[in-house]
Amino acid sequence: QKESSTAPLSQAAELTPEDAPLLRDIQMLSDMLEEVVKKDDPEADALYRKFRSLGLDRASDPNNSDALEAMIAYAKDLTSEQALGVMRIFSIALNLINSAEVAHRLRVTRDHELKADKNAHVGPLPMLEDSMRGTIENILDNGMGTVDEIVKKLTKEKVEIVLTAHPTEVNRRTLLRKYRQIATVLKNLDRPDLHPYERSEAISSLQRLVASIWGSDEIRRQRPTPQIEAQGGIAVIESVLWDAVPSYLRKLNAQCQVSLGRSLPVDFVPIKFASWIGGDRDGNPNVTPEVTTEVVCNQRLRAAKLFLDELNVLYNELAISTRFSPEMEALAATITDSHDVLEKYRRVCGHIRKRLIKTIKDCEIELERLTNKDSIAATEVGAVSQLSGWQNVKPIRTSEDLMEPLMIMYNSLTSTGYDEVANGRLVDVIRRVSAFGTTLVRLDIREESTRHTLAVDAITRHLGIGSYAQWDEEARLSFLQAELAGKRPLFRTRDIEEISDDDDVRKTLRVFETASELGPEALGAYVISQAQTTSDVLAVMLLQKQFGMTANNGNLMRVVPLFETLNDLTNAPSVINTLFQIPTYMGQCKGKQEVMVGYSDSAKDAGRLAACWAQYTAQEKMVQVAKKYGVELTFFHGKGGTVGRGGNPALFRAVLSHPPNTINGRFRVTEQGEMITQNFGSVPIAERTLDIYTSAVLCEGFTKHVEPSQNWRDQMDRVSEISCAGYRHLVREEPRFVPYFRQATPELELGTLNIGSRPAKRNPK
Repeated sequence: QKESSTAPLSQAAELTPEDAPLLRDIQMLSDMLEEVVKKDDPEADALYRKFRSLGLDRASDPNNSDALEAMIAYAKDLTSEQALGVMRIFSIALNLINSAEVAHRLRVTRDHELKADKNAHVGPLPMLEDSMRGTIENILDNGMGTVDEIVKKLTKEKVEIVLTAHPTEVNRRTLLRKYRQIATVLKNLDRPDLHPYERSEAISSLQRLVASIWGSDEIRRQRPTPQIEAQGGIAVIESVLWDAVPSYLRKLNAQCQVSLGRSLPVDFVPIKFASWIGGDRDGNPNVTPEVTTEVVCNQRLRAAKLFLDELNVLYNELAISTRFSPEMEALAATITDSHDVLEKYRRVCGHIRKRLIKTIKDCEIELERLTNKDSIAATEVGAVSQLSGWQNVKPIRTSEDLMEPLMIMYNSLTSTGYDEVANGRLVDVIRRVSAFGTTLVRLDIREESTRHTLAVDAITRHLGIGSYAQWDEEARLSFLQAELAGKRPLFRTRDIEEISDDDDVRKTLRVFETASELGPEALGAYVISQAQTTSDVLAVMLLQKQFGMTANNGNLMRVVPLFETLNDLTNAPSVINTLFQIPTYMGQCKGKQEVMVGYSDSAKDAGRLAACWAQYTAQEKMVQVAKKYGVELTFFHGKGGTVGRGGNPALFRAVLSHPPNTINGRFRVTEQGEMITQNFGSVPIAERTLDIYTSAVLCEGFTKHVEPSQNWRDQMDRVSEISCAGYRHLVREEPRFVPYFRQATPELELGTLNIGSRPAKRNPK
């Protein structure tokens, strides 16, 4: 069993002979870039070559300061225009290397598979430590679990990857597409059957792409809106994940058949996706309730169009006129307005198509109303609008609207001898429904805790019962519990404008009004950033209740406190312990609770070592509290891509390193910025990422963790305390730190870049 072969080259200890094709590709792309630049800007090309040569000298002998001194001397003499030209070339060169590396990661994985032992358990997934194939065989070979235990844990696995709009991806989407195209062409060049003409055309295509990248403006001239950011998230789904998810699930099922002798349920999806883009209003005043509505509506529109394309294909595939199950006969009989008399699968597919067209039309009308613009997508459905009667059907509102008829068709086909047909395109569509639902991703809403405090305070003042903000925690809890247990609303919903003159308060209240209208299928978690007390959670529960969002009507968003600072993490077990003692809350949460752990802010607050230890111990203690009250606890990990933001390039081992009993087959984590591109930039890479997540969570369930001894814990407490004090002294008290930091880093300059809709700072001063 080998370790992952798909890690970026930058994480490799050294180059190996199998990296020769990568070096060849890098040299070819570098030559193409230099050729383009030399024609367009000979001076910049000459300067680039000079700096590159000195850089290579420095890299080959780090102890030789002559090359570094020469680079410093040359850099001092550059004009701003010359410096910009040189930096542009280096930037593009590095991005081209990234493209070559993406192609190479796919190449190496493929080569490993072709060299695999033909007598071993062969399956479509790679024989690697961090792949499902390697994980299953490792569990079985080492007696860690049985086939039945593996199947049981796997089919209960719930991984959710949450796409966020944190501005760490500086490249424009236009350029990202071009770099992906370069990786695709490089992969195509590896084909042994490539005709010389085809090879020549591929090389020409690379030259055109490199030239167009050089001629493009790399800088965003306008700050993107949350809607544009959301479109970027949808683009990842449409262009990559829509194909990658069913493709991976097909391979996972085949691997289970080979390694376990079992097939997975047809609608089983271990990994789903959610999003913060358009719902994360913490520190971003641009995310208004209207923006959230528009984002969800656009997601619903895009999902309907994607499913319509799938149903068009299914309609052509399922031209079967004999042998139907009784359930299929009954379903087809409910559809009277159809020209498909004998071909009953087509009759059902045609009806679903009409409902999808109706959904698309309704979404376009709503978007036109929200944006005051004519719909640019209205003509895209024209090819199927001739399906008469779409105006008279109901739109698709829930996943069940799609899943129910699809499963009836699937069961009918398998029960009447058409297994091969059933396990074709139809299975992929069923899995897409399970994975993406009717809005592609469920949208989380995130807001800072004091916003809810101010909203409830405005309500209590309006009611003449005092200032909620000035009450202590005991008084707040008493009020919140009483109101949650009652049946009457706090005020008439139409009176929002009368509650307060504060625009922020009214906006907070309108967020809950909007959430109540969007429906549970469109929304995921309500995340409370800077959560510190039990009342922070109950305040959100009460505001949901005010707008008719309760567990009884199925419209309740699960409330997720986000503990970010060192003190908040330390106090988190006490907060949820108090929460679980409140009968009205326990009745609403139905024995399940999600808690988000903040990695970036805790590291900024206490330093990395102290933050990591606080995250570890807080999760341990919260698990004990949840076990005491019989609550199923899921942790949501707010990790960024970089180490400083909690990220870890060794994803598989990072999952295994979590405290014992804190995952239990449930793992929720954020993916942001450049990591979305790195992990989901192409279908093969996305499939590999999905495989790593699935195998890591499964393996963790069979891993016997080492329990730290008390002596080790005492030492960690001491080291954590010392490191935290040292970090805070440097960052908060050392007067030279901030001037040094701003001289040594482009912090202020990065804040001026148009890379995100969110302001650079939550509270600019």
